[in-house]
Amino acid sequence: MGWKENRYLRLLVVMVVATMQACVTQSKSTMEKHYRWQINYQFWSPDCVERMVIAINGQFPGPTVRARVGETIVVEVENLMPTEGVVIHWHGIHQIGTPWADGTAYITQCAINPGETYVYKFLAEKPGTYFYHGHHGMQRTAGLYGSLIVESGEDEAEPFEYDGELSIIISDWWHKSVYEQMTGLSSIPFRWVGEPQSLLIQGRGRYNCSRRDCKNPQCAPHVLSVEAGKTYRLRIASVASLSSLNFLIQGHLMTIVEADGNYVEPIQVQKLDIYSGETYSVLLTADQDPSRNYWAALNVRGRPPKTPTGLAILNYLPNPSTSVPPSVPLPSPSWNDFAYSKDFSRNIVARRGQHSYQDNSVPLKTDRSIFLLNTQNLVEGYIKWAINNVSQALPSTPYLASLKYRLNDVSRPAPENYQGIKEYDITKPPPNPNATIGTVMYNFVLNSTVDLILQNANTLIPGNSEIHPWHMHGHSFWILGYGDGLFDADKDPLSYNLRNPPLRNTVTLFPFGWTAIRLKADNPGVWAFHCHLEAHLQMGMGIVFSEGIEHVGSLPRSAMGCGSTRKWLP
Repeated sequence: MGWKENRYLRLLVVMVVATMQACVTQSKSTMEKHYRWQINYQFWSPDCVERMVIAINGQFPGPTVRARVGETIVVEVENLMPTEGVVIHWHGIHQIGTPWADGTAYITQCAINPGETYVYKFLAEKPGTYFYHGHHGMQRTAGLYGSLIVESGEDEAEPFEYDGELSIIISDWWHKSVYEQMTGLSSIPFRWVGEPQSLLIQGRGRYNCSRRDCKNPQCAPHVLSVEAGKTYRLRIASVASLSSLNFLIQGHLMTIVEADGNYVEPIQVQKLDIYSGETYSVLLTADQDPSRNYWAALNVRGRPPKTPTGLAILNYLPNPSTSVPPSVPLPSPSWNDFAYSKDFSRNIVARRGQHSYQDNSVPLKTDRSIFLLNTQNLVEGYIKWAINNVSQALPSTPYLASLKYRLNDVSRPAPENYQGIKEYDITKPPPNPNATIGTVMYNFVLNSTVDLILQNANTLIPGNSEIHPWHMHGHSFWILGYGDGLFDADKDPLSYNLRNPPLRNTVTLFPFGWTAIRLKADNPGVWAFHCHLEAHLQMGMGIVFSEGIEHVGSLPRSAMGCGSTRKWLP
């Protein structure tokens, strides 16, 4: 990669970032934002219990990346962890023209080995609320994440107004290390990660403070400071590893205006359902009694709630930020009220006449439909998640390099149209004797329109089906609809929303139901599409698709160096 090999540029960056803090420079001529990161292990107390996190420049969560539309983001990542490789995925960024910068280990690049430095360089092409996180193993669970904000251009007005901006990233947290969790997921007998010990708001929570001293400032409640009468844009991103979450601010209403970097029709809510991988912007008006503070609360939904409420403080200035609100917040909806969850999701639609950096009108016809049956299976004694009977295992040679340079056959093509769904009983634990572990890839014709129908089913536990938030790399897609039971290819498409479907990059698949999405395969590269729950992805719940590989430019040398590319570099 030219940026990696240009010693003068690297020296300039080092001079600018003389401290270990995340420093930023901007050149008016190049319109670039430069960051220099060092990634390493760090002892931290996110919920007042000290554990090891993966930190950036000694910070948890990592530093916020911020740029304007049209600027280029350049992040120099140095891996100081002595025992493992690392990559950074820029969640929600389409990486148009730079698929090697997507940051997915063994799909778009080799992992950055201990002691190595890799430079990500990509365009901030669309305004919105995004985030970044580790995409190798379960490093997101270990705390490797942070916010990524792309502001609209200086001459471009957004379709709403506000006086100030606040930002939070929400997550769940375990005391068991990710390495112990990963080992349990791939063991016989199977050892589940269990429910999280805490919920974190901006990296802070509290665990069992009645039995321990919770005065560590690292776990003091995060504070959102506001002035009475003003309206704030609150940017919220969920990097949760397992939990579906519900967020509320005591006594205040929120108006949703943006979802996954796309404007939506404003909708006022008291409580916000947010699934792993989703981001929202909400408008919050500080219109309550200014003489007191209020709780911001986070609760688990979709799973039996065994984790205490996560809390932050909405601080009305000039009240002290440490002034504890006098009453507890209202509860979130019941964890298993899926009717509420589905209504919430269906009510989010595209904004009329929204500002756009691409054609947001949904294609009315599709060129291809692919059914993706989500099942939990027993494969050679191991519990795995599978899509159409295949549990994903990544190759040693990244897909992108293998396809671009025809190095070897890293995957077998996916069946043109999986038919097993027609006679599948989604209400019973799957027999699936043909489930295997492998590397299956779907090839899309460039610029074709593709429908993906995600079908949920029973797990290996009788009477149980789980929520799966599915995230797509390299694209946004239109959510056409949700439904209960087995998808009917003749009847269910008649109910698709083709008038104002929201454009998203993450979508929820509800228990015992289906979700249909439509995408335009217009971004040459190789892209991951997977469940955004860390344990589920680790257990094989994902696919890979490619499009227009012949239009991908030469890959940077630094993206290779593993598998077959170890011996062959362009």
